Amino acid sequence: MNTSASVASIRHHDRAGGQRDKFLTFCLGREEYGLPILVVREIIGVIDITPLPRTPAHVKGIINLRGKIIPVIDLRARFDLPPVAYTSNTCIIVVENTGAAGVVTQLGIVVDAVSEVLDIDQNSIEASPSFGVAIPQSYILGMGKLRERVIILLDINSVGSMRTSEDAAA
Repeated sequence: MNTSASVASIRHHDRAGGQRDKFLTFCLGREEYGLPILVVREIIGVIDITPLPRTPAHVKGIINLRGKIIPVIDLRARFDLPPVAYTSNTCIIVVENTGAAGVVTQLGIVVDAVSEVLDIDQNSIEASPSFGVAIPQSYILGMGKLRERVIILLDINSVGSMRTSEDAAA
């Protein structure tokens, strides 16, 4: 799968001349996910989130981060996963999200834990299977294969949209 058009990540050549992309990986339960590193602005611990009325269930609310108001979504709720209590590893990844009108905004996503930054060779990224994946296809850039691991690579622009999971699946 060639993700060069859809993945905004740091690309470099490895010693063998292959193209590699950098992804920040994180966990939701036992599943490992990745975001292109260039969309990540910072990682913070969970801070007070002000809820907003009449928003979808996955929208936790807003935070005031150094004077900037940033909406926050709960990725577990976005993917229809059962809620869990926050731990010392729970954090908010602040990312840049490009909306439908092309406007770039910041968005916070609550995840169980951040893992690491990984280089994934483009030849190790495959299209997601059309069956057995609990999250909508439009949320997924591809599946990164690393030794015995599979990392679900996410499209933050699709995940961060205000469309519901049912809308995205259509």
